[in-house]
Amino acid sequence: MEVKHEMLARTAPPCQIPTWKQELAEAYRRPRELLADLGLDKTLSIDAFPPEAGLRMLVPRPYAALMEPGNPCDPLLRQVLPTAEESVEQPGFSNDPVGDGAAKRAPSLLQKYRGRALLLVTSACAIHCRYCFRRHFPYKEENTATAASGALAFIRRDETMEEVILSGGDPLILDDKPLKNLVEQISGIAHVRRVRIHTRLPVVLPSRVTPGLCELLAGIRPKVVMVIHANHPRELGAAAAAALRRLGAAGIALLNQSVLLKGVNDRTAILCELSETLFANGALPYYLHLLDRVKGAAHFEVASTEAARIINGLRTSLPGYLVPRLVREQAGFAYKTPVC
Repeated sequence: MEVKHEMLARTAPPCQIPTWKQELAEAYRRPRELLADLGLDKTLSIDAFPPEAGLRMLVPRPYAALMEPGNPCDPLLRQVLPTAEESVEQPGFSNDPVGDGAAKRAPSLLQKYRGRALLLVTSACAIHCRYCFRRHFPYKEENTATAASGALAFIRRDETMEEVILSGGDPLILDDKPLKNLVEQISGIAHVRRVRIHTRLPVVLPSRVTPGLCELLAGIRPKVVMVIHANHPRELGAAAAAALRRLGAAGIALLNQSVLLKGVNDRTAILCELSETLFANGALPYYLHLLDRVKGAAHFEVASTEAARIINGLRTSLPGYLVPRLVREQAGFAYKTPVC
């Protein structure tokens, strides 16, 4: 059910500024403001961050409008609100649980494996999820053209590279012009068959899915596959659902990956509803990830035995094509490891 309240009441943006950029500029950046608009006690959140903290709060207002006012346990709020639970030290949780730190500081070609190249085209995000495995990496502005040039030259030389994966951050945070330049360069590499884009924007900032973006992605030669990230069915409100349908109408294949999060989606019924809602709007469930054991996110962890019970519940409730694969990330592995 979509929850509506007054947080969307804003002056219409100037016509020369894209709606998605205006919504991003107006996003909540202070927990106390978000909590006040939801009618919640400001003490539910920590509102101060040490200077070295890399993960401040950023929540677009249309996404916040899907939260239930007065509910401190709202599953969407829980994903984005900084809380004192993050400061509790837990053994086995580290700043870089998947060994991505060195690669993150390297050139944008992060890795190549089995005919695929992963490009980190930007470190910027449209929403800062508290469970993110890169939460301790500093966010900074990057020159995408400069960062990608060496990686693209490498891909041109290596004819085994059949798929290019765009990640970050979030590649759709780029304006259309630099994004178009990047995908057109990739499109010009004859041996690249697919471009895969990993993004959370169609879910948390669906206004980014403009007719211009759909036309841009539909107009390149390689097949475009978009992997979105929805964790809870309520994230797929009317605007997000319409965005997914626009992408599907443009011929873009849609997959979804989720993270299994305690207090958010750790129930079979919730994940069944998520799968059904995704499919109704043209996206297939892809992966259900166990939590990456990043420092500050231990309160989200679901035990692997409980995860197996949940996934078995999905198998008995859904057709096979709607059951995501339960996986985990492991440092040093170039692929996801199946759990059960």
